Amino acid sequence: MAKAYSKALKKSIELKRILGKVRGDEDGPTIIFIAGMHGNEPSGVFALKEVFDSIEERKLPIRGTCYAIVGNIKALDKGIRFLDEDLNRIWDTRRMEALLSGKSGKITKETPEQLEIYELLRTILDTENGPFYFIDLHTTSSKTIPFTLVNDTLLNRRFVSQYPVPMILGIEEYLEGPLLSYINELGYVAFGYESGEHDELRSIEYHVAFIYLTLAFTGCIDKSTIDFDRYYQLLANTSNHTKDTYEIFATHKILGNEDFKMNPGFDNFQHVRKNQALATSNQKTIVAIDTGRIFMPLYQCHGDDGFFIIRRIPKFFLNLSAVLRKVKFDRLLPLLPGISVHPDRRETLLVNRKVARFFAKQFFHLLGYRSRQLDPTHLIIKNRETHSRRKEYIGAGAWVDRNN
Repeated sequence: MAKAYSKALKKSIELKRILGKVRGDEDGPTIIFIAGMHGNEPSGVFALKEVFDSIEERKLPIRGTCYAIVGNIKALDKGIRFLDEDLNRIWDTRRMEALLSGKSGKITKETPEQLEIYELLRTILDTENGPFYFIDLHTTSSKTIPFTLVNDTLLNRRFVSQYPVPMILGIEEYLEGPLLSYINELGYVAFGYESGEHDELRSIEYHVAFIYLTLAFTGCIDKSTIDFDRYYQLLANTSNHTKDTYEIFATHKILGNEDFKMNPGFDNFQHVRKNQALATSNQKTIVAIDTGRIFMPLYQCHGDDGFFIIRRIPKFFLNLSAVLRKVKFDRLLPLLPGISVHPDRRETLLVNRKVARFFAKQFFHLLGYRSRQLDPTHLIIKNRETHSRRKEYIGAGAWVDRNN
């Protein structure tokens, strides 16, 4: 049987797709934790094992159902990020449609893992009761404080704002095919959590705290039955920016044959200034295009993104975006010059950058759109709010009715 090994704990555990499952006597939400999508990130797997074992041993009363799902089992067994391709980059809609219809020409060692995970998630959605929450647990190759990665919907933002860690919006604009973006397309609350560096003991501890907070925030478990205040404060003490929200505005994509090397010494969230040297690419220096904070600098062999740069979003603009989305201001966009509705997808707009050159990306971000470059003159922008299942979460907690 495949096993995952923790350098921090110096021990192994046996792996199966459903690492743990607990069902309460009372009706409630369905929470799906996923860990180990990358095989060199066992921290979340060990944390889930600890929490789920503790729930069963202590016979904690819960509402609803909780799942602990393991991602790339074969890669975890070998302790490497992936075998053939990144399991967390192959969930784009077109590829999934081709794969499920049997028309996909690209079959890799990750394909069986992907199909198993898909079938399991589909079964859960078909057989369990909502509301549904999907949480993907990760760690990073550089030193970091804990943070959340959130596709920018009001539903996601409201729920995730309960955690005392920074929130990062907009990574879906820069990554192709993450699992959570695929799930967000279905309209559910789904987000990622990065607890720390891959092999640090604290990363497991921060994962455990986060898992317990999630069970409390979803109403699956009563705060009084766990050491809620300690877990909350443990995460709150990791940063002075616990309630800050950031957006990604720059990245360096690594090409297939590129010799990329991150300059040593960068920690996640570290301040960088415009034109500061950050890395080298084929012996050429790469500099920061603007002042901000370095985000997820790559200090491992595998990866498609050398680094990101982020900036803080003022509270005013978060509140403004919530208001604009509530009144559906985006319905006016097709009336503006250079902007038209996609002929096949109503939630998608085409932007002619030559005509609509006065509209910056940040304007579309306010309205819930994220963009991709279609060609040198056009952007394709997609509204994340269109598929939101907000009504299914009414009554799930006070967070649903918040205004930011």
